[in-house]
This record gives sequence, structure tokens and C-alpha cells, in this order.
Amino acid sequence: MANTIYRGPSTRQPLTVNLPVAGAYLPGTFVSSDLSELTQITSAAGNDYLILSNVDFYTQTATDAYTSGDTAVAYKPEPQMEVQASMAAATYAYGDELTIAASGRLAAATSGDMVVAFFDQAGGAVTAGALADVRFCNTYIKA
Repeated sequence: MANTIYRGPSTRQPLTVNLPVAGAYLPGTFVSSDLSELTQITSAAGNDYLILSNVDFYTQTATDAYTSGDTAVAYKPEPQMEVQASMAAATYAYGDELTIAASGRLAAATSGDMVVAFFDQAGGAVTAGALADVRFCNTYIKA
């Protein structure tokens, strides 16, 4: 099974963090680390955020949640890194600015939000929790 969360660049491997999760979290959602566990976040502001991956060598798919206490794999985002991330329900267009929101999902950024990524696929309606292609950017506050 191929990795379904990390999309590229394919010329190198992403930096990873491997720690237990503090809850039943799905791959593609955002977490932070206190160096002992990973906890789901609902905002990019003030957080050193990571994105959970699936453990493909254990045949975990992107729709299989971790059990609280499982050791998870999380990626440290870098500008231009492409991933599939869990989205909030909405209609998105290619290039939309995204921020971290409820349930560790990405949502459209509004004024004052910290932008962490751009929607990187053809636009359309997305259901809550669906995975979509996104590209991380240098973070900034949306005007």
C-alpha cells in the first residue's frame, strides 16, 4: 500500500515525529507535540503543528483512526510539501488559503487567520473529513 497522506516532493522523505496519540485521531488531521504525546489542535496560531499520516507498513489506511495511546507517525510540514489533508465541509477553489480549524481539519482562512496551506486540486464541494490535496506555504496572517 502506498502512503496516502504524503504526496511530495518525491525526491526526499519528510521529517517525521513518532509519538503516542492522546485520542482516536484520523490520518490527515493536525496535531501538536509536547514531546511525550500528540494532541489534536483546532488552530494554527501558537502551535507547532504536525499532520498525522497513516502507518502504511502496518496496513493502516487513511480512513482508519489511531486508537488513543497508539504510536503515530506525523509529518513536520515544510513550504511546498504536498499532502492529503482532512477538510472542513465547504466549497473550495484551487488556490484557496487554508487554516487549521475544528477537529484538526483545514478550512478556508478568513481575515486574521494564520494561513498554513493552499487548496491544490480542482475546486468543488468537499464533505467534512474528506481528504484533499493541499500544498503547505510559509505561514502568514490573512489580511
